[in-house]
Order: sequence, then C-alpha cells, then structure tokens
Amino acid sequence: MAAEPADQFCVAEERSGHCAVVDGNFLYVWGGYVSIEENEVYLPSDELWIYDMDSGLWQTMHLMEGELPTSMSGSCGASINGKLYIFGGFDDKGYSNRLYYVNLRTKTGTYRWKKITNFKGQPPTPRDKLSCWVYKNRLIYFGGYGCRKHNELNDCFDVHDAFWEGQIFWGWHNDVHVFDTTTQTWSQPTIRGGDPPQPRAAHTCAVLGNKGYIFGGRVLQTRMNDLHCLNLDTWTWSGRINISGEKPRDRSWHTLTPIGDDRLFLFGGLSSDNVPLSDGWIHSIATNGWKQLTHLPKSRPRLWHTACLGQEGEVMVFGGSKDDLLYMDTGHCSDLLIFQTQPYSLLRLCLDYIGKNVALLEKQIPCLPSKLLQEVLKKITFWAAMTHRQERKAETERQSQLHST
Repeated sequence: MAAEPADQFCVAEERSGHCAVVDGNFLYVWGGYVSIEENEVYLPSDELWIYDMDSGLWQTMHLMEGELPTSMSGSCGASINGKLYIFGGFDDKGYSNRLYYVNLRTKTGTYRWKKITNFKGQPPTPRDKLSCWVYKNRLIYFGGYGCRKHNELNDCFDVHDAFWEGQIFWGWHNDVHVFDTTTQTWSQPTIRGGDPPQPRAAHTCAVLGNKGYIFGGRVLQTRMNDLHCLNLDTWTWSGRINISGEKPRDRSWHTLTPIGDDRLFLFGGLSSDNVPLSDGWIHSIATNGWKQLTHLPKSRPRLWHTACLGQEGEVMVFGGSKDDLLYMDTGHCSDLLIFQTQPYSLLRLCLDYIGKNVALLEKQIPCLPSKLLQEVLKKITFWAAMTHRQERKAETERQSQLHST
C-alpha cells in the first residue's frame, strides 16, 4: 500500500504494550493498546506499521490478512529469518498462549498471519508481559504474568494472593520454554545448574553471544534491579550477577538492547515509587559494571515501550507511555526516540551533513555518482521529515500553551 503525498510525514499511532522488530532497513510495529476516555482500547490486529530507517519515513499503515491474532497488549514479539513471531498477550477475554507468525519479506506486498497449530510438545501456560531470547533459530521465552490451574502449580510460579477463582490461580513465572522454528516443536529445557531468577513479569531480556540476560521486572509489589544470565547452550543460570560500582534503580516495563558484542543498553521503565524513568545505562560485560548516560533528556520518560537496534548501533525506542500506567493511563506516545550508542561511520556522517545542508550544496548534489545520489536523496527526505515533525510538535506545544493561558 503506497503512501499518499498528504501522508508523507505520517507516524504510527500512539500505543503501549506493543511489539516491534527490525528486519533489514525496516522497523515493524504491531499491536498494543491506547486509553480512550479511561478505557483500554486494543489496537486492531490487522494493522502493521513500517518505518524506513534510511528515509526516516513511516509508510502508510498496511492491512494484514490470514489467521489474525486477537487484538492484544503484552504479547512477546521476535523475528527470525524475516518472520515476526507473536506469542502470548492479554485481551478482553484473558491471557493467551497462542503463537502466530507473519512473513515480513513478502514479495507480493501482502502480509498474512498464520496461527501455528501443528506444533509438537507443550506450549507455556497463558501469560503476558514475558520476554524472549532469539538463539539458533529458537525462540526462548522466560517469565511473565498469567494463570494456571491448580494441578499446574509448581516452584516456577508465585501465586498472586489477591487473585484466584475456583481452581484457577494468577501469578508470576520464572520458567523457560523453547520453540524451535525449524521443527515446530515446543520443549522445556532441563536447567542444569545455578539459581534461577525470582518469578517476574514486565522484565526485559537480551542476547549476547550464547548468553541470555535478564534485568529487573516486578513480582507482587516489588520491582527489581537484578541482572542474571542463562547459558543458552548448557542451560546453566549465573545466579544474581554481582555488579561493580553504581547500578540502575529498581524498575519494570523497561527495555534492554544488545549493542556491539559485549554491551547492553537499558532505557526507561517505571520505578519502585511509580515514577516514569528517562535514564539510560550501558552495561559492559568486560568490566561487569553499569555506566549511566548523562546526556539523555530527562523530559522524555518512557515505559512499556519497545527498543530495537538499527543498522549502525542506534537504538530506536518507539511508543510506550510517559505516565504511570497504573494510576494515570493517558500519556501514550507515538514519537520515535533514537539513541546513538556508538560513533557513526564516516559515510553516515557525510550523508547526514549533506541531508541537513541541501540549500548550501544544491549545485553539487546532482553531480554525485548515481548510487551515492540515491543514498543522499534518502537522507534529504530523512532530515526533511525530522524537521517537519519537530516543527509540528513545537506548534502543537505553542497552541497548548496559548489555550492554557
């Protein structure tokens, strides 16, 4: 579906609790919810938004076909070999343990959902706010909040004392489940050693090498700031990793993104005292320490957002809320925050310079080689879109101030 000229600078709708993945030069966004007149409204499950990282433009929303998932929040999204997989989530009818996928590299331009029903093995119990590691064509799920029958209760489940109904109990998980995308098989690996993390939800996961890392999350009324890792080859837990020096505060609904070979980028979340956070931290595996980034704006907190790694080490944070979702669920966002976590290449810097200085270089630009010219034209579009959105946001804020006075 091509973008109309009037929609050239459109953006994906505001949302929280959605899924986002990167494949190639594109960021894909699906699902989540918004608040309308104090009601939670789940966004349509047949909508896919695509952001072109080269041009900085959102494509017009694509309608999807096939075996559509229900509209949900808190689902876990991940991509393997050009396919977006969606597992779990919560909707008006409760928690899900269904698994769907869609091919993002469609040659026809049609995005078609398929529900995976011919699997072998036993899937996890229904849950949301879980997380996932992608490793060797496998989706490895950890934790989440959901429900279990009385005969399913075990040590990997902390019961929420305030919630049960007959033989159904709600609570937090710390179990590990694996879906092998090549054999369509669910399995639960035997943990061979180490102390597992406490059951939790609204935590975050990231993979570096053959290690799956977990940070923070919530169980009962407690939010955590512990870091653990699971060896995805030997199925051995590290136990709580002892950190050198300062470390981030307790939080849930945050993100953890691998950058480079040995670093993790932590951003945002909701603190133990229910404050939306805007801080960013980098954890170095080599030094086993956290370092807070001091240059981030403190005026743009985010929680229950998504964060994806771009082509040149930039972390792209989309959506989420700037308010405490538990008490004031009104601040859902639609802007895309881009954090540069390492120096850009010389080519990228040159393209950005040209894109920002079109008027100064307008006579020289047509003389560029055709391949380079195409890259320059994308950057010109990128910076035109950025300028347009900044101007529109400034105008909106100006009008808001006028109305308030």
